[in-house]
Amino acid sequence: MAEPLLETSGLVKRFGGIVATDNVSLAVHPGEIHAVIGPNGAGKTTLIAQLSGELRSDSGSIRFAGEDITGLPVYDRSRRGLARSFQITSVFRAFTALENVALALQAHDGHSFRFWKDATSDPALIEPARRMLDQVGLGPRAGVAAAELAHGEQRQLEIAMALATGPRMLLLDEPMAGMGRDEAVRMTGFLRELKQSETILLIEHDMDVVFALADRITVLVYGRAIASGTPAEIRANPEVRQAYLGEDEHA
Repeated sequence: MAEPLLETSGLVKRFGGIVATDNVSLAVHPGEIHAVIGPNGAGKTTLIAQLSGELRSDSGSIRFAGEDITGLPVYDRSRRGLARSFQITSVFRAFTALENVALALQAHDGHSFRFWKDATSDPALIEPARRMLDQVGLGPRAGVAAAELAHGEQRQLEIAMALATGPRMLLLDEPMAGMGRDEAVRMTGFLRELKQSETILLIEHDMDVVFALADRITVLVYGRAIASGTPAEIRANPEVRQAYLGEDEHA
């Protein structure tokens, strides 16, 4: 197996007397979808914030593409190819889908925001923005204002904006949140296609989605990683079944 693209060792984050992540170690390999699951309060969102650089760990280390990035801020991690979707991106509701992605490209390339039209009329930004919208399945909706997109389409737009950073890996925090069943089915298909070109760490409550998409799964309970393995191994793990899978799967 190839060397991990992302690897953590002994990550700890405390909030007062609460240990949100407790000595978490995991490895995400190139080309896989690695899901992190667990009950509410298990530390999943804290972990993804540590990985993205939004929260500084109290101890432990994070390596990405062979480099120690433990002390780097969000911006430097993004420049190295680690992108968090749905949190680091913001949809401008009055702008079209195409304009949103062009603005994300403009920001990543370090251009100033002197005039909105700089992004929306520059072929060097518009052409790659169209390609990214095509990649996420929104090409036909390029001219539609973000406010008029369906909820699932807005999620796809946010991923397109994250792709504007040229990531080597995407951190997706509950991409199915707020979706109806039909939208979730479409998003599952979209993520399966995206896996062909992107490495993904996925935090998700919907167990049907997790077991349909994930190559490997890590289970967090009270901040601890109690198991990590293939979906079949996780289903068969008695500690996991007792701690999580035996509960309401959509809690």
